[in-house]
Amino acid sequence: MKNGTILIPLAVSPNLNDYDSFCQSFSWQEEKQSLDGLREGKGLNIAYEAVERHAAGELKDTIALRCIGKDRTCRDFTYNNLHKLSSRFANILTTLGVQKGERVFVLAGRMPELYIAALGTLKRAAVFCPLFSVFGPEPVFQRLSKGDAKVLVTTKSLFEKKVRQLLEKLPSLQFILLIDEEAYVSEKVRSLPRMMEEAYDEFSIPATSPEDPALLHFTSGTTGMPKGALHVHEAVLMHYMTGKYVLDFHKGDVFWCTADPGWVTGTSYGIIAPLVNGVTNIVDEEEFDAERWYSILEDQKVNIWYTAPTAIRRLMRMNIEPKKKFHLEHLRLICSVGEPLHAEAVLWGKKAFGMPILDNWWQTETGGIMIANYLSLKVKPGSMGKPLPGIEAGIAEINDRELKITSQPEQQGHLVIKKGWPSMFHAYLHEEERYNKCFRGDWYITGDLAKKDADGYYWFVGRADDIIKTSGHMVGPFEVEAVLMDHPAVAEAAVIGKPEPVIGELVKAFVVLKSGFIPDEATQMDIMGHARKYLGAAVAPKEIAFTENLPKTKSGKILRRLLKARELGLPEGDLSTLERG
Repeated sequence: MKNGTILIPLAVSPNLNDYDSFCQSFSWQEEKQSLDGLREGKGLNIAYEAVERHAAGELKDTIALRCIGKDRTCRDFTYNNLHKLSSRFANILTTLGVQKGERVFVLAGRMPELYIAALGTLKRAAVFCPLFSVFGPEPVFQRLSKGDAKVLVTTKSLFEKKVRQLLEKLPSLQFILLIDEEAYVSEKVRSLPRMMEEAYDEFSIPATSPEDPALLHFTSGTTGMPKGALHVHEAVLMHYMTGKYVLDFHKGDVFWCTADPGWVTGTSYGIIAPLVNGVTNIVDEEEFDAERWYSILEDQKVNIWYTAPTAIRRLMRMNIEPKKKFHLEHLRLICSVGEPLHAEAVLWGKKAFGMPILDNWWQTETGGIMIANYLSLKVKPGSMGKPLPGIEAGIAEINDRELKITSQPEQQGHLVIKKGWPSMFHAYLHEEERYNKCFRGDWYITGDLAKKDADGYYWFVGRADDIIKTSGHMVGPFEVEAVLMDHPAVAEAAVIGKPEPVIGELVKAFVVLKSGFIPDEATQMDIMGHARKYLGAAVAPKEIAFTENLPKTKSGKILRRLLKARELGLPEGDLSTLERG
């Protein structure tokens, strides 16, 4: 480490060697030439780029998907296998009368049928919408209803527990296809294995415009119904490009994204990006288990690993030294997304794996990575990194009349992205006014606050609605949490603003302690003293509460607004994505 930066040891020459020169010469049109497009000028289709072109070429017999079951058995699917199986599913949808743009939902764990259904749906030019298998009946109903679901793919168990009771309230839902049922239950509830067996394994993808809808991802709001962000087939260009330049896919690579497709990362980077780039994609059906995860990295000779800060923090708390216990010499890149990655976690990666963990930033609405750390650039621990080539980001001052981009380094403001990138969401389904409020002129307003340093690196400050106004200061939770995380006793921390008549809001911290530390007044005062030393008395927490865990979404984001609601006795809002247990 030198001057607050880390140089990354390179085992393979990265695809993005010279960031600055590549940004200057970058052209979306030129990058698009790397994709094939549908034959005879019929447009652009995600499934064609992810499967068909590889199945017809030299990657035909390459393993595209390796699914590891809970019992550790592996099921391998080559690109040619996926071509045939996804064609069967596309033909099933045609038989069921599913038209272009209609919605096909999947409620299932990370099993092969989910991935085959996703690709087959995209081939049919219908819209794929994944749901978390741990959703209860109400969030399932909200999404199926709002998404006008026509077909649902699920298991017998999930159907009985979460869907059967909803059928009378879902008039648009015409067919349920059961993954593990060998016989038809009724005309409406059918056996997917039987239909797959009877379906033809060749399918001609219909003309697909780059602007045709392809993916529907729901993102929770603080109140009311979740928002349905709709993405189009042109998003595949972003998935291809970020896979190549951020995840640095090379021929023959083995890639593992731990995210569930119910979260946008699990679709964009757990399905599409690795397949479009022609690498082998690892899928594990089981939930987090440190020993299991390390053994998968070892056994599958994973080259690139994409995971979440929640998982990284869990690994940091465990007394496991991965380099000493496991053979991880194939691993050359670890990336993280979901919550900003504290500097401590970046540095832990250097110690534990011999390489820093590279953070990147994006949202459900952006559809793909927007700002990232790269193998060819120095890493500033705690930074989001720099914008992707072709992406124009900015820090803006926004008022009722105008949006003004600031050129001053270190100035805190709204993080905005200039419209026009390929994976930009095209709508909040059925909520045009809500969608329009996300934009001001040519700029998408992310809802995040950030700052940009003199070297062009972006630094996350917090969600605009999480900012704490205390004693005349505007305090971002992340900067306080980052200092708290530097204390040797702190495993995790989350910060909220608590109303206080004199100073507006006081900073309150919720802290999870590392094993071996006692949650007593002495520990509390020591942490508070540490925070005051580095933040000053005005910004440091005035209250610290110890807790065994922090409320998080299934994608690993800490739900600060839920902590605040519970602290103040306010309505808790939408909890459909809350991680249970």
